Amino acid sequence: MLPHEIQPDTKLCTILGHNAQTGYMRKYFNKIMKHNDKNATAIALNITDENFDYTMQNVGESKVDMMMIEREFGQKAMHYCESLDDCATREGRVDFVEVRDGKVYGYCLADDSKALFDKPEFLDDQILFVAKMMLLANRWFDTKIDVDEIPVLIGDK
Repeated sequence: MLPHEIQPDTKLCTILGHNAQTGYMRKYFNKIMKHNDKNATAIALNITDENFDYTMQNVGESKVDMMMIEREFGQKAMHYCESLDDCATREGRVDFVEVRDGKVYGYCLADDSKALFDKPEFLDDQILFVAKMMLLANRWFDTKIDVDEIPVLIGDK
C-alpha cells in the first residue's frame, strides 16, 4: 500500500528496525495484506540503536498497539516487555509486541511457524519468515494462513 492509498479506515500496525521501510517484514506483510484484499498496512519506523530505548520505554503510552520487531532489536526488546511467551523466553528474542492497557507483551513465532509444516527442518529461512508474517497477518487482521501460497508471495515482484 502506498502512502496516498491509506485512508481513515485503513488498519495499521508498526514495524521497528534499522531499515524497516525497505525490509522484508514490511515487504511480505504488506504483500499478504494485498493478497488477502485487506485494507491494512504496516507502517515502518526506521530507528537507530541510540533511539531504540526511548522508543520502547514510551511505546506503552503511545497509540501503537501492534509492533513487529526487526531481527536487530529482537533480543533488546525483551527487556521492555511486561511478559514473554514461552518461545520468546527460550529463543531469547521477540518477533513482535502487543500493547494492552499500557503494558507491552512480547512474542516469538519460531514454534508456530515451524508447526505449519510437516518437516520444517527442510525449509529455508525465507519460507519460515514468510510463514511468520502469515501468522501475524492472521492474528491481527484475520487473513488466511495457506503455506502453499508462500512460493507465490516470494516470487511476486
